Amino acid sequence: MDFTDLKDFMDRLTAWRIPGNSISLCMDGKEIFSYSSGYADMENKIPMSPDKLVNIYSCSKVATVVGALQLYEKGYFLLDDPIYEFIPEYKDVTVKEENGDIRKAKRPITMRNLFTMTSGLTYNSRTPGFDKAREITQGRMDTLTVAKCMASDPLVFDPGDRWLYSLSHDVLAAIVEVISGKKFRDYMKENIFDPLGMNETFYHNEGVRDKMAEQYNFRVSDETDIVKLQMSVHAADGGYHENVGKGVGLVYGSEYDSGGAGITTSINDYSKFCAALARFGLGANGERILSKGTVELLRTNQLSPERLKEYRWGQVMGYGYGLGVRTMNDKALSGSNGSYGEFGWGGAAGATVLADPETGLSYFYAHHMHNPQEPYYQPRLRNVVYNCLTR
Repeated sequence: MDFTDLKDFMDRLTAWRIPGNSISLCMDGKEIFSYSSGYADMENKIPMSPDKLVNIYSCSKVATVVGALQLYEKGYFLLDDPIYEFIPEYKDVTVKEENGDIRKAKRPITMRNLFTMTSGLTYNSRTPGFDKAREITQGRMDTLTVAKCMASDPLVFDPGDRWLYSLSHDVLAAIVEVISGKKFRDYMKENIFDPLGMNETFYHNEGVRDKMAEQYNFRVSDETDIVKLQMSVHAADGGYHENVGKGVGLVYGSEYDSGGAGITTSINDYSKFCAALARFGLGANGERILSKGTVELLRTNQLSPERLKEYRWGQVMGYGYGLGVRTMNDKALSGSNGSYGEFGWGGAAGATVLADPETGLSYFYAHHMHNPQEPYYQPRLRNVVYNCLTR
């Protein structure tokens, strides 16, 4: 194996418009390559390194679905159970039609709908339900209260009728709280982070910001919505970096443990989690976080051909969508030189999880820039990594 091409690719990214990046690549749980390029702090010329903490946004979702699937393994739910069994406020959800009419939903939201982003929920936090949660909690916005209040907002389609990226995994985090009787952050620490020796992984980063890389936005337009920026790539030659602080806009209050975007971690630490997924749930230290069969289920495409038409972000062309992760199922469409069934997800500031149980390969890559250029860097990074393995 020769990782010269990967090093050169990461250097090209930082010479282009990425402030700084870092990767930890493992095979069968053992790190085989680590590299960092560019700056953690552009203003003060502090180099990027794998021990710098970064906000990983939607890469948090991969941990959330694993945490929830641990409870599935223990028999607490089936995928087609309605979520009102855990949060009764979802018993009588409604749908808002395009003409503004509101009607009763044709079917309930199920656990599968939450895992697969087919719930009818959105990423809109400017709703009466959110306003109610802010009032009830006096701005603290604990996860379960927010999820309960969200139930009063109309869905944008009947559950199962479409695929739409949304707060589904935040509601899933609330259900983990209901089943476990613990705060989501505590459940995840006790059942995933501590067992894998992940000592630099946190929800709510206020106490560790001195260890973090600075966070930037590559500004080429007036768009500020984090989710929209994650979906797009701006090819304009112009643009500039603005330091946007170290907070996470999708963490709505001091008590909100975001299942969809809440984790701050280091490249070295989250790589341990990725490596466990590539070993069918078995950590490099011998601790198991999921069974092999559950990892197989996790990476099995759940979307019909019609739903796959709605799941068309550039970086996931040729991928299906499993239980909260992209999963490779069409190498021709994706242009991938990797393995069928490799899976993972990306985050709104440029973090990427990849796990390949067929080969034992995993990597965690991160940079720290909103407008992360995912359709550009993610498929190229994947192809370069697989190329390096054959050198």
